[in-house]
Amino acid sequence: MQNKLFYNFLFLLLLKHRIKHISIFIISTLIVFILSSVVLLSNALQEEINTTLDSQADFVIQKMRAGKSVNTPLSWSDEFREIEGISQAQPRVYGQYFFKPNAEHFTIVGIDFFDEQKSKNLQKLITNLDMKKFLEKPNMLIGHGVKALLDKYYFFDYYVFKTPHQKKRKVNIYQIFPKESSLLSNDMIIMDIDLAREILGISEEQSTDIALYNPNELEAENIYVKLVLKHADIRVIQKSDIAKAYKRLFNYKGGLFLILYMIVLLTFMMILYQRYSMVQSSDKKEIGILRALGWSIKDVIILKVTESFMVAFGAFLLGFILAFFFVFVLDAPLLSNIFYGYANLPMDISLHRSIDFSLVSLLFLFYILPFMTAVLIPSWKASVIDPLEAMR
Repeated sequence: MQNKLFYNFLFLLLLKHRIKHISIFIISTLIVFILSSVVLLSNALQEEINTTLDSQADFVIQKMRAGKSVNTPLSWSDEFREIEGISQAQPRVYGQYFFKPNAEHFTIVGIDFFDEQKSKNLQKLITNLDMKKFLEKPNMLIGHGVKALLDKYYFFDYYVFKTPHQKKRKVNIYQIFPKESSLLSNDMIIMDIDLAREILGISEEQSTDIALYNPNELEAENIYVKLVLKHADIRVIQKSDIAKAYKRLFNYKGGLFLILYMIVLLTFMMILYQRYSMVQSSDKKEIGILRALGWSIKDVIILKVTESFMVAFGAFLLGFILAFFFVFVLDAPLLSNIFYGYANLPMDISLHRSIDFSLVSLLFLFYILPFMTAVLIPSWKASVIDPLEAMR
């Protein structure tokens, strides 16, 4: 069989059977689009979280009372700093501030801007941040979600906070976090640590929790035991525990979609099998002519399978491109809310565009193998029809 003759017949068949293929093409594209969108979004969010966690503390210490976390004594940081293997012990001040006009919560984070490490991390997140100018008066850095909500109530340049002691504190909006960091900074307000204490009502002798840094991962288990034995009313959170929690969350939500996808895919494969099993008289004549011209059963099967593969490959390519555009250009509207949740302010996130080619290959095999399996048997049945019978 000459290659030129084979491809001529292939494209003629695709053109002639376009009505039969178009419905399969549209449904296949939709299935690939949904699966690819979920996988791309889940993978992108996990990468964002992993990148963020790399710079987080190895241990977080919280004081517990009646099963709830309470403010931690500032003196604990000196105790934990003496433990061998701990390089830094940093008290942290943060908490939720209730925004009455819209019944929403902001996350206020207080930072010691004279801490060199914290200042460097913040300047990586926000370019052109002039620390000297920022500290001249009460200023704050806010996320996009906070900015959108303050604009709604005409607080364009500042907001007046009310402290637990019923005092008012005017704080100016200095800068907005970049949209790319909205996954974590959307509802966040960063200000000087003393200003945050005042607004949240935390005394100078206390902190919300204490962050500990351990440069040697091999010592993590030993340090964990020492921390737990240090005080009875203590909870130790490891960075690895936070990473596992996020991974379980994304795997759970992605798994729900995967189960639904499998149900839809199996249903579609059954429809596909029935569709290609319906050999019409015109199809029989085509096969009879090809067999009469000297084509073998193998050649006819290859022709039929290649015809179906072209449809499947085109659907996969279009579905994946649409999914990439949907996730990384449109920021996955509606679908993103399932992963982000509605616990606080609505999120407007720009995900980092990246493609894991091993993931793309897995998606392709996960789609194309069931498709071709459903097509192969009907193609074989059509190809073994006796030429004389097919021409009747």
